[in-house]
Amino acid sequence: MAMDPKNKTVLQAVSLVVFMGALAWASVPFYDWFCRVTGFGGITNTADSGSDEILDQTITIKFDASKDRDMPWEFKPMVREVELRIGETGLIFYEAYNPTDRPVAGQASYNVAPYQAGYFFNKIQCFCFEEQVLQPGERVEMPVTFYVDPEIVTDRDAKYTQEITLSYTFYEIDLPEEVQQAALEQPAETNNN
Repeated sequence: MAMDPKNKTVLQAVSLVVFMGALAWASVPFYDWFCRVTGFGGITNTADSGSDEILDQTITIKFDASKDRDMPWEFKPMVREVELRIGETGLIFYEAYNPTDRPVAGQASYNVAPYQAGYFFNKIQCFCFEEQVLQPGERVEMPVTFYVDPEIVTDRDAKYTQEITLSYTFYEIDLPEEVQQAALEQPAETNNN
């Protein structure tokens, strides 16, 4: 039984749209996986603990901070750079301040430059792993614990890296439901003048 040519064309068009939609849907997780595996695009690795090996060779790590134009926080690294031995665990802090009169939630995205160093940059602890909520007027210090994998010195592309820049960008996100509810339940402040 042959299919009507018009129905066949419609079926092919719908199939193409569904296939392209599936590709678009899968592209984000696939790209994220690819970047994490290869370090492409400055994506870093994560680790549960520091390196077992520490080399005598040092590397400079620089820190950068930015925020989306709609993010009301102040956000900056507390140090601009550190010099560590390759494999040594580093700990630095970023500072965030909410100058508004409302709770603000944020999520940080990050990258590493040069891109080829991303595969060797390992974060043990980072504020970027979860969303952050700052109350009105709250100022916090947020830690980043990391090390550079000693294998960087034998990598064909990354072995000449003398410095790595870790950059974060904060974006405002919707407040979690429980924070919104807690803010609504706060008693209004009264001014006794």
